[in-house]
Amino acid sequence: MKRKTPSKSKEITHTSQVRVRFVETDPLGIVWHGNYIQYFEDGREAFGRHHGISYLDQKKYGFATPIVKSSTDHKLPLRYGDIATIKTIYVDSLAAKMVFRYEIYNQNEDLVCTGETIQVFVDKIGEGDLWLNLPSFFKDWKQNVGLLDE
Repeated sequence: MKRKTPSKSKEITHTSQVRVRFVETDPLGIVWHGNYIQYFEDGREAFGRHHGISYLDQKKYGFATPIVKSSTDHKLPLRYGDIATIKTIYVDSLAAKMVFRYEIYNQNEDLVCTGETIQVFVDKIGEGDLWLNLPSFFKDWKQNVGLLDE
């Protein structure tokens, strides 16, 4: 049987927008640094709904995908009322994990923040065991979006 390998040239992205809410800002009126992780989640959820790999899709197959690593690199501030554009980029991996990179831009199209999250697959039906191999539903998804060669 021919081994399926990931395509090296395929990049899967999705772009979404959020408006900065007052509650997300500090006394100086700028977005508190911890809220960028929430923006990453907003982008990841929009990506999942758009590309058919949402948290609800994962749950349907008995899996959860907790974040095991996250990083942010802040470049410019966002302020209350700004409209932020979140570019979410799925980074393919042979390992049983999902890696997403993020670019957040302000309404002037200036790069405000970059970051990355890594998620792993745990079985929700059992005792939350970590999966070391790709779940079949995820392999199917990767093939459907062109990340696995036939």
